Amino acid sequence: MLLASAAHADVILTGRDTTPEMIVRVARGEKVVVPSESLQRVSKAFDILLLGAKEGQDIYGLTVGVGWNKDRKTVDAKGELTPELLEASRRFNEGLLRAHSVGVGPDTELDVVRAAMAVRLNNILTGGPGVQKSVADMLLAFLNEQITPIMPSRGSVGQADMTLLSHVGLAMLGEGEVDYKDKRVPAAEALQAAKIERLKPFGKDGLAILSSNAYAAGLGALAIHDAEQMMASSEMVYALSLEGLNGNISPLLDDVAALRPFPSYIGAAKKLRTLLAGSYLWQQDDKRILQDPLSYRTAPYLFGSMADSIARTKSLLQIQINSSDDNPGVALGVRPSSDLPQAKRGYVEGGAVLPTANFDPLPWVISFEELGIVLAHHATASSERTLKLNNPQHSKLPRYLAAGEAQHAFLVVEAPLMAIATETRALAQPTSFDSRPIAGGVEDVGTNAPLVVSRVRAQIDNSFAILGIELIQAAQAVDLRLAEHQDRPLSAATTTFKQAFRKKVPFLDKDRALSPDVAVAASFLKDWQQRRD
Repeated sequence: MLLASAAHADVILTGRDTTPEMIVRVARGEKVVVPSESLQRVSKAFDILLLGAKEGQDIYGLTVGVGWNKDRKTVDAKGELTPELLEASRRFNEGLLRAHSVGVGPDTELDVVRAAMAVRLNNILTGGPGVQKSVADMLLAFLNEQITPIMPSRGSVGQADMTLLSHVGLAMLGEGEVDYKDKRVPAAEALQAAKIERLKPFGKDGLAILSSNAYAAGLGALAIHDAEQMMASSEMVYALSLEGLNGNISPLLDDVAALRPFPSYIGAAKKLRTLLAGSYLWQQDDKRILQDPLSYRTAPYLFGSMADSIARTKSLLQIQINSSDDNPGVALGVRPSSDLPQAKRGYVEGGAVLPTANFDPLPWVISFEELGIVLAHHATASSERTLKLNNPQHSKLPRYLAAGEAQHAFLVVEAPLMAIATETRALAQPTSFDSRPIAGGVEDVGTNAPLVVSRVRAQIDNSFAILGIELIQAAQAVDLRLAEHQDRPLSAATTTFKQAFRKKVPFLDKDRALSPDVAVAASFLKDWQQRRD
């Protein structure tokens, strides 16, 4: 079930200033409002497209075929748009949508489909796709009337998610299945219940519906949201873990950062100092070791790199969300840059219809792969910190943090910890360059964008599990240490954090099954930032 928060107003999509956070809000069920000026832009772009066709341009997906069939005439749009031409274009568009509906299961999660539709609606509002206004109207109605097409999750090579987004087009035609108000029904039934007319595609509507990276970008918006959640939770877990270790705060000092002033290091060290303000770690302790294991000491570099990577990826994704990745693309209010024949080709009065390669998402796909590498480092560091808490040589606490009647304590939890960390590192291996030519050799490169982002999402989910295990043991270590030295205060931030966690997972003083604790800890971390806000 998709639940919209009553605390938020409707999400306003304009095609120009939409953020990944706004896409996530729509994905989670909030309604959408589109300003009239944005819809006017859609209509103007469609007029430019038709003008180009009337003037005899070969327009990919409108007057000529797509893919290997780009050399074949489909409709002759010179002159006026006759009923015969309209009918021929409709048949071509509908056939295009049906022929591309070859995605492979399992089905995509409903929030991902909503994210994809929100991204594509926003793309259309830029004017670049050059579609009928009815396409934008229908996507808007689908989002607001809780009509979510059933979409397979596999089949895109990452140069536009054609085989997946085509299923949205099928639903617009009244074909296939949809989730309508939490019930799976035929699309035709949902359209009738919501009083929505079936789409009559024309021009390049079909191509614009299916040929974009909106599926991968929707996945990306959800991934960035979760990565930011994980980052905030991770900093809190680290701070509590350092207190559990009785660690040395020297690597966090501003004078240390100034000796090697990477901006990301300086920012991360400052954040960690703030989280640990008032902690007993700032007080003298003759038993505190001079230098902690590297997984603790290098934390500012890890968190700084993660913050940089998330911010860079988010910025690139926002460009994708607020632009057109269509081929051809419609540009409004532009003129040729010169009188050279090729420079003038595609231009008409008021704009241009231009062949592009804008369906290539490589800039932000590469950035997601970099984020995956950072997440692999994070998995290693967190899991290693947990091992150190278990080891009396480093923690000076009982082996495996045993207390009371517990004989085994956290001995065996090291196995799943290592397994998940290994899986997370494996998911970081780049896949964007692993493609083979298709479409008669024309489409000879790919990015595997959905696969890349899906792997990052899996890494983030794994990271919550790894962090959850570290949190369980950090809280145990802190409680053991405070039992010995009740006069040692935690920081205000970690005190609040641990108290909230202890309401979910109690101190371990008797051996028990830990799988439920790990699941609860991961869930606790996934919404910690939201609950603080």
